[in-house]
Amino acid sequence: MKQCKILLLGYGVAGKAFARILQKTHEQILSDKGIDVKVIGITTGSRGSLLCEDGIDLAEATRQLEEEGRFDPQGACYSTADSMTAAAQWDYDVLMELTPLNIFTGEPATTHIKTALGRGKHAISANKGPLAWHYKELRDLAKEKGCCFFFETTVMAGSPTFDMADHCLQYCTIDKIHGILNATTNFILKEMGKGVPYDDIMKAGREQGFLEADPSMDTEGWDAAAKLTVLMNVLMDAGLTPDKIDRTGITGVTMEDIEAAKSRGKVIKLLCKGEKAADGMITASVKPTEIPADDVFAGEDLVAVVSLNTDLMGKLTLIQYGLETTQTGYGVFIDLCRVLDWMMVH
Repeated sequence: MKQCKILLLGYGVAGKAFARILQKTHEQILSDKGIDVKVIGITTGSRGSLLCEDGIDLAEATRQLEEEGRFDPQGACYSTADSMTAAAQWDYDVLMELTPLNIFTGEPATTHIKTALGRGKHAISANKGPLAWHYKELRDLAKEKGCCFFFETTVMAGSPTFDMADHCLQYCTIDKIHGILNATTNFILKEMGKGVPYDDIMKAGREQGFLEADPSMDTEGWDAAAKLTVLMNVLMDAGLTPDKIDRTGITGVTMEDIEAAKSRGKVIKLLCKGEKAADGMITASVKPTEIPADDVFAGEDLVAVVSLNTDLMGKLTLIQYGLETTQTGYGVFIDLCRVLDWMMVH
C-alpha cells in the first residue's frame, strides 16, 4: 500500500476545510486509489506546530485551535519548528502552501514552494502570491524535478479553472480573459446597488465574517490584480506581475455613480480584463466598469466568474455561486487528487 504524507503550512480557513474533506473521504480514497493519505505536519505562525509521522488527529488539531487558540504545548505531537524548517527538513510527499498572502512579494510562500520542489516534493498552493510573482520559475522547477505543482484554489476557490484548461482545453490558445475575481468588491457593489450606505455594508460584512478588518487589498483592486496575473501567467504565459496591471479599485465609486449607471440599465462591477494580441502584446486591467444589468456577469447570486476566449472552443464562462469554506478546501483537495492520480502511475 502506498502512502502520501502531507505537510500543511498554515491551518486557517483552507486548511481546516481541507482537513474536514480528507476525514470524510479518507477511506474511499484508500479503497479507490490504494493510497493511505495522512497529514504528518501542520505549521502555524503563532499557535505552534504539529509533527506526527503516524498521522495527525485532524479533528483534535482543529478543536485545539478553535477552542484553545493554539496547539497544546504539552501534546506529544507539538513542535516549535517554523514553516521554513518544516519545508526544508521534515519527511513529507506533498507540501500544501496555505500561509497568509503577501500580495506585494509572494514571500515567504514562494520560498516554501521552491524548497519543497527542490527536494523533489510535490507542491499545492492556495496562496496566489507565488504564482503572481514567480510562476514561471516555480513551473520550470517542478518540471525539472518531475514534481506536480497545482494551485486551483488561488483564483476561484474550488471552481475548476485550471483543471478545465489542462484537461478540457488541450491545444486551445486562450487570448482573452474577462472576469469578476474578487468576492468582497462584488458584494460591496451589489449592496450599494440596493441603496445600502457604505459604512453599513462594511459593518454587516465584518459581522458576517465576510470582510476583513482592513479590506483595502480588495477595495483597492490588488487582490483582483493578483488573480488576473495568475490567470494570465498560467493560461497565456504572459510573464506579468501584479504591479504591471492597470489597476483601479472601487474606493472612488459613489452612490451617485451607482444610481447613474442604474438609470442607464447598467450596474458597476470591478471587471478584470486580460488580452494577448497576435503579435504577443499583453494588456491587462482591473477597473470599475458599467455592464448591462441583464449581463451574465451581473447575476444576483454570482460570487465570481471568468470567461476564456479560445481559438478552438470559442468563449467559455465559468460561474461560481455562493462562497462557502468547503469550496476553498475542495480546491486544495482536488489538487491532491491529481497528485494521487500521478502517484498511482509512477
